[in-house]
Amino acid sequence: MTLAIMNVTAVVSLRGLPAEAEYGLSSAFYYLFAALVFLIPTSFVAAELAAMFQDKQGGVFRWVGEAFGKRIGFLAIWLQWVESTIWYPTVLTFGAVALAFIGADGAHDMRLASNKVYTLAVVLIIYWLATFISLKGLGKVSKVAKIGGLIGTIIPAALLIVLAVVYLIGGGESQMSFHGDFFPNIAKLDNLVLASGIFLFYAGMEMSGVHVSEMENPSRNYPRAVFIGAAMTVAIFVLGTFALGIIIPQKDINLTQSLLVGFDNYFKFIHMSWLSPIIAIALAFGVLAGVLTWVSGPSKGLFAVGKAGYLPPFMQKSNKLGVQKNILFIQGGAVTLLSMLFVIMPSVQSFYQILSQLTVLLYLIMYMLMFAAAIYLRYSMKDYKRPFRIGNKGNLLMWIVAGLGFLGSLLAFVLSFIPPAQISVGSNTVWYTVLVIGCIIVVGAPFVIYAMRKPCWKDNNVQFEPFHWEKPQQTEKKEL
Repeated sequence: MTLAIMNVTAVVSLRGLPAEAEYGLSSAFYYLFAALVFLIPTSFVAAELAAMFQDKQGGVFRWVGEAFGKRIGFLAIWLQWVESTIWYPTVLTFGAVALAFIGADGAHDMRLASNKVYTLAVVLIIYWLATFISLKGLGKVSKVAKIGGLIGTIIPAALLIVLAVVYLIGGGESQMSFHGDFFPNIAKLDNLVLASGIFLFYAGMEMSGVHVSEMENPSRNYPRAVFIGAAMTVAIFVLGTFALGIIIPQKDINLTQSLLVGFDNYFKFIHMSWLSPIIAIALAFGVLAGVLTWVSGPSKGLFAVGKAGYLPPFMQKSNKLGVQKNILFIQGGAVTLLSMLFVIMPSVQSFYQILSQLTVLLYLIMYMLMFAAAIYLRYSMKDYKRPFRIGNKGNLLMWIVAGLGFLGSLLAFVLSFIPPAQISVGSNTVWYTVLVIGCIIVVGAPFVIYAMRKPCWKDNNVQFEPFHWEKPQQTEKKEL
C-alpha cells in the first residue's frame, strides 16, 4: 500500500483534467485504455529492469545501453532530461493561471490568466527562482515537495470529487451527459489528439521500479502495489474529469483555466466563494513545490552519465555543494526560449497544448526504447539474475506486456502529431514545424555530442560500471 500511494503521488496531476473533460463520458475509456496499454506495462517493465541493474549506475541509460549500446542509451537518458525541460513551461503555465485566480473578481482573474505577458513573466520568474534555490542544495526541498503534493494535488482532487457529489445531490444540473457513448468515435483522428496526452499523465511510473528490491516478496507484492496504485490513479483521473464536466459546459472548457473555474463554480453553488482564493493558492503551491524538486532531479542522471565521458567538461561543472550548475543554466536557457513561444502562438492554451504534445512525443520515444530493451535483454542476458521477473518461465508474458506498451506508445506517438480539433492552434504549419523540427533537433543532438566526445571528457574520479558486453571474459551472474 505504501508503494501504491507513492505511485499515485508521483503520477497524479490535476492540471490535465480539463483536456480530457472535452470528451465527456468517453474520457473514462481513454483513461482505462491508456492504463492497460501504458501505465501497467511501464510499471512492470521498469520493475524488472530496475531490479536487474539495482547495483549499477545509469538508470534508463543503463537499461537501454545494455541492450542497444552506449549511443542509444545516451539518447534515452537525454530524452528523459529534455522531456522534463520542456515540461516546465507547461506546468508553470498552470501555476501562473492558479495564481491569477487568487483575486476576488472572477472576470478579472480570467482575463489575467489569458494574458500572455503575465503568464510569460510568472513562468520565468518562478522557474529561475526554483533554479537558484536548487543551486543552494537545500535539503528541505524534498520535504516541501511532499507537503506540496498533499496540499496541491491529493486534497484538491478529493475536494473536487466531493463537491461534484454535493452539487448533484443538491439539485445542480449536470452539464455533462451520462447517456453518451462510452466508446469514442475514432473515425476522426483529430479528436484523439488530446486523448493521447493521457500517456503523459501516466508518465513517471517507471520511477517506482527502483524500490522493487526493497520489498518483501517482490514477485507477489509488487504486482499488487502496481494494480492498487493504477486503480487509485485511474479513479482520481476519471472522477476528477467527470467533476469538471458536470459543472462546466463542454463548449466552455479551457485547458489552462477550467480547473480553477470549476472550483469557483462549485464554491458559488455552496455559497462559500471565499474558498476560491485558498484553493488557487494550494494548487499553485503544489505546482511550485513539484517544479522545485524536478528542476534538479532529472538533470542528476544526465550529470552522472556525463561525468563518465559522455558530456563535455563544461556540462560536468558543479558548484561547491556538488550541484550540476552548468546543466541547470543550460536547462534554464532552454526553458526561457521555449517560453518565448507565447509570442507567436495565438493563445495561452495553444502554447500549453503544443509544448505538451512535444513533451509527449519525446517521452514516448524513450519509453519505446525501454520496452524494446526489456524484450531484447531476455535473449542477450537470458541467464542474468532477475530479482523481479515478468512471468515465472519463458518470455511470452514479457512479449505481451512490453509489446503492448510499445504498440500503445507508438499509437500515441503517431496521434500526437495531429492538430487537435478542440483547440485553435493558429497555423497548422507552425504546429507541424514546432513538433517535427523540435523532435529532429532533440533526437539528433545526443548523436552529435556522442560523435564529438573525447577521452579527456571522462572524469577519472568517477567509476562507472562497464556494460555486460564490454567484459565478455567474465561469467555473468546466474539466475537463482
